[in-house]
Amino acid sequence: MAREESKPALPSTLYDKDYFLTACEGHEEFIKTQGENLSRRLHEAFAVASVEPGMRVLDVGCGRGEIVRHCARLGADAYGIDYAEVAVDLSQELIQSANGPALGKMGVYRADAKRLPFPSGAFDRALMFDVVEHLYPWELDAAMAEIKRVLKPGGMFVVHTAPNRWYDVYAYPVVRWIRTVQGRGRLYPKNPRALNVAVNQDVHVNEQDMVGLRRNLKRAGFGKVQVWLDTPPQHRRELLPFKLARHVAFHWPPFRWFFEREVFAVAVKV
Repeated sequence: MAREESKPALPSTLYDKDYFLTACEGHEEFIKTQGENLSRRLHEAFAVASVEPGMRVLDVGCGRGEIVRHCARLGADAYGIDYAEVAVDLSQELIQSANGPALGKMGVYRADAKRLPFPSGAFDRALMFDVVEHLYPWELDAAMAEIKRVLKPGGMFVVHTAPNRWYDVYAYPVVRWIRTVQGRGRLYPKNPRALNVAVNQDVHVNEQDMVGLRRNLKRAGFGKVQVWLDTPPQHRRELLPFKLARHVAFHWPPFRWFFEREVFAVAVKV
């Protein structure tokens, strides 16, 4: 088997229109509101970026383009890149059909995150939401180096990725065993990448954990790095023992390091 560092990038054709409208994070909210509302996950990641009027923002892997439009409505000049032709088409269509006022400029381009078509020091913010897990390690290193290059000194790089690798490796087998005992094992496939979204078996190649993501950002040369975990709200009707177990799993270290599923990071170019 080839080492991951030598594996070619995933073909862009894996990311077709069906992927962006039925599987890619936030698709339900996008279809319902034509991008006006963000999913909980995208909303939380976007809030971390603290986009302000007058900023220049780059969305790396812009997908359907809703983040670009949200940035522009806050008064920032926002630019998106994606290597999937379908994503660029969807983003441009969304931008051109925008009804509300856009106070900032908007632009979307087909480009590779490993070779960004922008000058050095061009952006105040760079966003990478639900992209990291699609890049092999060698690609992620190259993309992070490019993002650092195009950020201004003091510029902020905001990352969201899911799932937490430690969940897949250590917690998921436990969860799957419990659900199997409960008679719900058919909903939990052996491969955690197939959970909820089957296509992720084909497009997820590099899930991250807190330690690994911090190491990657430091290796890219970012001087200030903060990484943390979060997870969707857990509102389930369960017996008290299961509620207590869930509380421990999602709130008590070290258990929460393995059971929380979403990884956030902020890195600053110094």
